Amino acid sequence: MREQGSLAAFRRTVVNSARKKILFLPHAIRQMSRPDRMITGQDVRRVVLRGEVIEDYPEDVRGHSCLLHGIDQEGRPVHVVCSPKPEFLAIITAYTPDPTEWESSFKVRKKSGASDL
Repeated sequence: MREQGSLAAFRRTVVNSARKKILFLPHAIRQMSRPDRMITGQDVRRVVLRGEVIEDYPEDVRGHSCLLHGIDQEGRPVHVVCSPKPEFLAIITAYTPDPTEWESSFKVRKKSGASDL
């Protein structure tokens, strides 16, 4: 994970790209429209503009990207993976986090493996 100042600067880049345009990639649309999720474009915009960067992926093959955590209008936690570009913000995927994989805040992945016993 990068230092907090760098994350804050990257967060500003994400928001600035989103204010220009948000582009939903096909995978994101498929994931958002799953019956068990039903995440709207407005939900994603809310997470992008108000959420928190919880994971940073500077070496992503699609370009520097990050995982954002936020809350939708119904109070559900939502995760959004996005990558800022000069003219738009690419939404790679959006989903409701699985409580078996995330701590109760949905901001930290649970440790896996036998060492957890």
